[in-house]
Amino acid sequence: MIKSSLTASELWKSFNWKKASKRLFRLQRRVYKAVQRLDKRNARKLQKLILKSKGARMLAIRQVTQLNAGKRTAGIDGKASLTFEERFDLETQISLNHTNWKHQKLREIPIPKKDGTTRMLKVPTISDRAWQCLAKYALEPAHEATFHARSYGFRSGRSAHNAQKYLFDNLRSQSNGIDKRVIELDIEKCFDRINHSAIMSNLIAPAGLKLGIFRCLKAGTQVGFPDQGTPQGGVVSPLLANIALNGIEKIHPSVRYADDMVIILKPSDNAESILEEISAFLSARGMKVSERKTKVTATKDGFDFLGWAFKVQKNGKFRCVPSVDNHRAFRKKVKAIVNNSNYGAKVKAEKLAPIVRGWRNYHKFCKMDGSRNSLYHIQYRTYKVFNKETKQNRYTSKSLLDKAFPAVPYSENKHINVKGEKSPYDGDVSYWSERKSKLYDGITSKAIKKQNHTCIACGLSFIGEEKVHLHHVDKNHDNWDKKNLVAIHESCHDYVHMSNRGKIVEIHEQPCHSEPRMGKA
Repeated sequence: MIKSSLTASELWKSFNWKKASKRLFRLQRRVYKAVQRLDKRNARKLQKLILKSKGARMLAIRQVTQLNAGKRTAGIDGKASLTFEERFDLETQISLNHTNWKHQKLREIPIPKKDGTTRMLKVPTISDRAWQCLAKYALEPAHEATFHARSYGFRSGRSAHNAQKYLFDNLRSQSNGIDKRVIELDIEKCFDRINHSAIMSNLIAPAGLKLGIFRCLKAGTQVGFPDQGTPQGGVVSPLLANIALNGIEKIHPSVRYADDMVIILKPSDNAESILEEISAFLSARGMKVSERKTKVTATKDGFDFLGWAFKVQKNGKFRCVPSVDNHRAFRKKVKAIVNNSNYGAKVKAEKLAPIVRGWRNYHKFCKMDGSRNSLYHIQYRTYKVFNKETKQNRYTSKSLLDKAFPAVPYSENKHINVKGEKSPYDGDVSYWSERKSKLYDGITSKAIKKQNHTCIACGLSFIGEEKVHLHHVDKNHDNWDKKNLVAIHESCHDYVHMSNRGKIVEIHEQPCHSEPRMGKA
């Protein structure tokens, strides 16, 4: 046990994260290659090595306590964070019980859905999330070798833009998209009805890991459904859902993002027979098609998918724009900040910038012209609110408006899809690090390319899911000169600011700015 908090923090910072990351990735790559060769026996041996690895356990704890979006969400034990001493104690606990891990109960948080119903989010404790993250390190590379190429949800190296590009390739004028139809498939309560046996029978894992996953599933079951459901809110839950649904893409040309799916039909295809095959596939896994939400739609009439509205126009051209619901939700977020009397113009601009940049980044491959998508009316309203403040004039208000609504270049349908069934675990570091740089715009992208796609602090390539931050070398956060900015991992950035001895420069107490990664709005 660590006695001093100062000692614990220094030990945490000085831990060789670079070496741990390299060793973990090497083992994951070997697991991926073993499953590709159908050598599951060797894959399970390698998975055991990942579970036994201290570096992997430390990385898992760091992921759930420092990097995950929901890191401050408390579980049933009420703990929203861990001290450095508690992090080391947790590592010891996982080391002793990684093959016999017992999950605690889950904290239920109701989340409202757009149709008026509620989704029950079930949040594990921090210790359970750390074990699940370790389990994910072992399971993900094994199943990445088996996943279908057109499955894009909750997979490393893939995103919603891959699904968007696939629909463009199949519905554009060169593909006679005007004559095609689509099935908008909705799986009724997918996460709540997944059969446990469907997951466990397809799970590639040693016995101890399987036992832990089984207990994880049982912790999230509902009354009356003891053998169904995977808890929404768990670290490993999206992976388990992908394992259960893997193979549904083979029934007919389609694209799937988690439990959302669009099936493309040619004029000669029989929609009823395809739906029957899908229903049989889902029934074997304890799920069924939602008859109320599933429908066959002509591409000329348009359909919504992943926050986008897709339509083939009368002239045969394919168009994709932000959907009505997505645009409405975005406007609601912006209005809540603009109309908040507790914030001044400067604070409003700071809060609006990441929201607007994230929304524009998500829709950067859509058709974004016109006043609606250019946000002209929203900007004009915001400018008037800024200009009403006594401390602001038209010039300062315009300057703050530019900060609040940062410009993001868009290129319609220009996203480059992942090649075939490639995976970050295949060892092609140059390919994946280069794709990583394309997730960012402006200064961040240029800094990544200048550094040859490697972190300035640890020297590792930007190939994982971890965000890339910008670090100001001279500690002046108003100095945005290219020579003053370097690209750095989010975790490395934290360590640079954690102590008085940074690896790059002297430490500044205030956090540096960063350009957020584009994601789903």
